[in-house]
Amino acid sequence: MSNPKYKRVVLKLSGEALAGDQGYGINPSVIQSIAKQVKEVADLGVEVAVVVGGGNIWRGKTGSEMGMDRATADYMGMLATVMNSLALQDSLEHLGVETRVQTSIEMRQVAEPYIRRKAIRHLEKKRVVIFAAGTGNPYFSTDTTAALRAAEIEADVILMAKNNVDGVYSADPKVDQNAVKYDELSYLDVIKQGLGVMDSTASSLCMDNDIPLIVFSIMEEGNIKRAVLGENIGTVVRGK
Repeated sequence: MSNPKYKRVVLKLSGEALAGDQGYGINPSVIQSIAKQVKEVADLGVEVAVVVGGGNIWRGKTGSEMGMDRATADYMGMLATVMNSLALQDSLEHLGVETRVQTSIEMRQVAEPYIRRKAIRHLEKKRVVIFAAGTGNPYFSTDTTAALRAAEIEADVILMAKNNVDGVYSADPKVDQNAVKYDELSYLDVIKQGLGVMDSTASSLCMDNDIPLIVFSIMEEGNIKRAVLGENIGTVVRGK
């Protein structure tokens, strides 16, 4: 059996990735495919935590631009991530993967509240832990949640699975045909060049805690496993 390069990982999934080609909501075939890929990694003995965005259902920033109170709009976005997390949990458990959802906003009827030590214990028992409801605070993205949780649980790497791009480019490859794909970058490069890999808060948090990031496409099945095995896919962003 192949030896994984990382023992404990945080997988960051965008909400849009769950929508697939339909662009909104949860695409059953897509979430089943992602669940199968997560199971592949868990079967290697890797401890997997997942952070899911909510952009396929609601974006707090969009609500704010419509004139809604920003905090209210962001809380709605956090609830969208809970819906996505429960859907992913259901898909994983249909595959026989033991899973726990922990939310930053308490809703005990559907999930556990986030407790760091409990999350680590679940991981040690080889349960997949899904972190929902962002950080529990408005004005912070799920990218920042992924960086924060990765630091808290001492993850070896953040795997950022994208649905429309296979790495980090110098410009939007859909718009600029001359856009260059980077194999490796530093967080400082990302912040200085405004490359939009993750927001500046998340990038700074990763840089300060020396957490590497791998950006790759989720649309090619098996890519999560390839990233965990240390294969050369996507773009690697490092602290230094």
